[in-house]
Amino acid sequence: MFEAIHSRLERISQYAVWVGGAALLAAAVMVTLDVFARKFFSITMSGSDEYSGYVFSATTTMAYSYCLLHRSNVRIDALYNLIPRKITAFLDVIGLSLLLYYMSIMSYYAVISFVDSWVNNSVSITTLGTPQWIPQLFWLFGLALFFITLIFVFIYSLTALLQRNWDLVAKIAGVPSISEVMEEETHGIDVAMVSEKKLGTGN
Repeated sequence: MFEAIHSRLERISQYAVWVGGAALLAAAVMVTLDVFARKFFSITMSGSDEYSGYVFSATTTMAYSYCLLHRSNVRIDALYNLIPRKITAFLDVIGLSLLLYYMSIMSYYAVISFVDSWVNNSVSITTLGTPQWIPQLFWLFGLALFFITLIFVFIYSLTALLQRNWDLVAKIAGVPSISEVMEEETHGIDVAMVSEKKLGTGN
């Protein structure tokens, strides 16, 4: 059951990353056109900087869950790889619990900020007067997806820890090994080639 939920969340987070990437690309095109129009035609697309800021903020949160599921968040692992797997499993779960605590506070105030903007009909202090609840809605969606994913990963890791399955904890929440990073970056092609050479079957 846990594996099925993990796979489903991974697919949803991947869709969110694709949507966020497309939005960032559109914002980059908009800013580029604005720069060229300002340079060669002395006209400007009002709001390109404002909207690109909204897009950047929202798409950043949309990538959080994908980052968590793929263990791509930056961590200092100078001593991590020297510690026994049993201890690192405890540290991984403790790290997730601290992150969950932080995100619960952040999500709480994010909801308050969104509701406040909605109720008071707050607008940006620009000529566009963009209703703030619109960009905050996408920002809140990314945070909510991350918070839900984080709860699941914490429960999954804690269950594996209680079962003394240290390898599973590492697979869910641990720092990726060098071989795992290589496989992620190359989709397993180079890793398979190295393995074949070691077995004497490669060219």
